[in-house]
Amino acid sequence: MTIHEKHGGYGMAALLAGAVLALSAGTSIAQTAPSYPSKPLTMIIPNSPGSPGDVLLRLIGPKLTEAWGQPVIADFRPGATGLIAVEALARSAPDGYTMYQSSLTTLLGTLLQQKNMLSDFASVTMIGATPFAITANASVPAKNIAEWISYARVHQDEMAYGSTGNWGSAHLCMEAFNELAGIKMLHVPYKDASLATNGLIAGQVQGYCAAAANANTMARTGKVRVLGVTYLKPTRLMPGVTPVADTVPGFEFLGWYGLQLNKGTPPQIVDKLNAEVVKALKNPEASERMLTIGIEPAGTTPAEFTAFVKNENARFAKILKDRNARME
Repeated sequence: MTIHEKHGGYGMAALLAGAVLALSAGTSIAQTAPSYPSKPLTMIIPNSPGSPGDVLLRLIGPKLTEAWGQPVIADFRPGATGLIAVEALARSAPDGYTMYQSSLTTLLGTLLQQKNMLSDFASVTMIGATPFAITANASVPAKNIAEWISYARVHQDEMAYGSTGNWGSAHLCMEAFNELAGIKMLHVPYKDASLATNGLIAGQVQGYCAAAANANTMARTGKVRVLGVTYLKPTRLMPGVTPVADTVPGFEFLGWYGLQLNKGTPPQIVDKLNAEVVKALKNPEASERMLTIGIEPAGTTPAEFTAFVKNENARFAKILKDRNARME
């Protein structure tokens, strides 16, 4: 992911004013940040133990403890597609001691329940991102995205794609792809990823937007083809796989994990937490471990992640509204 910044021209007065503000900010940080943290921290995870979120905590938590001498405690709150965990953060004190591990899944879940909350929280950093891949049953005579689109336009009445449930990431991935590609296919929702995977392998559906790790596994069966990755650029998580955007300009769909605090948390605390988490993500051992579970380390600034979350929120709120989507 590339962040673009625009810089305008500044006069001497503006530069001096900026220097004064920077000095003031530095003084404020010096007064506030050293006292944080003075007690254990908690990370709310909207999933169960053993999930990718748990793995990420096990990578980041020890690094924070090493730096600050305070333990990081896991608070697993699965259910309601993330809303239970989101509301727990909203009830916490805005003091930086309660963190929340957000994701695309929880963002979609809260939007479906008409809870536009994630974009209001204080964003610390994007922890990592993971691509999806457009996959097809090997019986379909298409070896790349261009051939898939051509075939689907002629046979779309015979084509179906699977998902892990209505309005989840796999469903929205294919909906966004079909809209940009100008094709239509029947949507077949399954109860979970394993059933959707089996449906694709068995030929019950012809297409599926799968997580990168799952797509790689399916391809090894010889019954599924990986047609394109949903990043704008090639990724080391799917070597040799061409981005869908090379054929369908502008198409991008990524899963992500982020770290947020309750709104109103002092910026000095946000910045201090950001610095240590980003440092942990740059640790070679942690980076390699993340790659093994299909997540590329990110480590953005608070401003970059704030802009990203707001953009994701607006993007998917519009898609769900246009399709009159509701939580089942």
